[in-house]
Parts: sequence; structure tokens; C-alpha cells
Amino acid sequence: MDRAPLDRRDWIAGLEKGLAILEAFDNEHARMTPSEAAARTGLTRTAARRYLLTLEHLGYVSGDGKQFGLTPRVLRVGWSYFDSARLPKLVQPYLQQLSARINESVYVSVLDEWELVFIARNSASRVMSTGFVLGARVPAPLTSAGIVLLAHWPDSEAVRRWLVESELHPFTPHTVTSKTGVLDSLQTARANGYAIVEQQLQSGVRGLAVPVKNRHGEVIAALSTNMPIDKESAEKAIQRVLAPLQEAALALMNVV
Repeated sequence: MDRAPLDRRDWIAGLEKGLAILEAFDNEHARMTPSEAAARTGLTRTAARRYLLTLEHLGYVSGDGKQFGLTPRVLRVGWSYFDSARLPKLVQPYLQQLSARINESVYVSVLDEWELVFIARNSASRVMSTGFVLGARVPAPLTSAGIVLLAHWPDSEAVRRWLVESELHPFTPHTVTSKTGVLDSLQTARANGYAIVEQQLQSGVRGLAVPVKNRHGEVIAALSTNMPIDKESAEKAIQRVLAPLQEAALALMNVV
């Protein structure tokens, strides 16, 4: 996703590099040496070591002299979004009503680059194993919410270019890894006004999503639910939850 250029006089390169170090940690790189951090960020080993030591001093990473890992203090940065952002607070009462109505967990999510991020949720009363925690990030094409948001992205050509340049990885035997297949899903979602996907990210799970628009008609988020497939057909699931999702999205249009 393209961003407007920033005047070089306003650019703080050190901040960019420090954030790059923090973002370099993930499930496969939970602890890293300065050399490993340098390789993942494009910094020199000396620079990576200095950033790691500074972040250690500030409490964002911990180290044993050789390897470094993130500390819980990093959550302060991420959780500040939920403490300060307007959208998650506004949608929560609507999610509570919707979840009680359809007896499913419901979510509001947005795109960050080409990943889907869940920013609000409300759980169903029954126990389920299909949920996402707040702040969870997943590849957008694997979820109904991601398909809806990509389908309504204003620059469809940018979406197409990203898909062409991307490598789609299977998460289940049913994951669509064909770029033509994903494009077909986007076209269908845009035409229908909703998206339904099955077993793309987790076996036995179906997702259905609708776009959330602001009062200017701009799509700003997706409202979705995940449900176990069980013995319910896709057609029955659509009949049961689509109208409540659409009604909630329409109600949100007046407040977001």
C-alpha cells in the first residue's frame, strides 16, 4: 500500500531502525544474536547490537550477552492502540448485541499493509475453538474479512499487483493458493457485498464477513463471524447470520 512521501527533513532514521529491530522478532526468531538481527533488518552487526542494547536498557528486550528476546513491555506500545483508538470502543456495544443474536463470536478487523488485524471482538456464550485474540494478524486472503476488505480496496490494481508478487502458503488442505482463485473470490465478494470462506486458515471453520462503511460510504473495516462448519451447509449459514451482520454494519455506519 503506497504512502505519501515524507520530507527527508522530517525523517528520523534511528526510530525507523529501532522499530525494525522490534519487528524482526517473530515465532521463528524469538531470540536473536546481533548478527541475526542485523541479517533480518539490513543493519550492520555493530548497529544492530547498539539498538538491542539500547532497547534492553529501556526494558523492551532482555539479553544474556549473546542473545536477545522481547519483554512484555513491548505490549505497552501495541495496547496503546486499544486504549486510544476510537473505532474499537464505538463498535463494542454492537458486537455484544450481534454475538448474542447469532450465538457466534464476532469481530471487527482492518487491514495493515496486506495483513488483517482484529481490533474488536465479542465471544459467543458457548465455548468455541475458532476465535482470534485482539491484535491477531493473519494473511488477508485467508479470511472472509480480509477478502471483503481487499475486494473493496479503492485501488484494485494495487491489490492485483500485490497478489502477483506474493507467495500464497497453504494452512490447510483446502487453502486457496491460486492467485486466480483469490481474484475470483474478490470479484465475487465485491459483487455480493459479503464474503464467505471455508477452511482456509483452520480446518472445520467457516467465516462470513460484510464491509463496514462510514457515513461517507467508505469501507473502513470488516464485520465478521467464524463458526464451526459441523453439519450446517454454507447456504444455511448465510441464511442464519448474513442479515444480522448486514444490519449491524448498517447501524455502525451512523456512528463510525
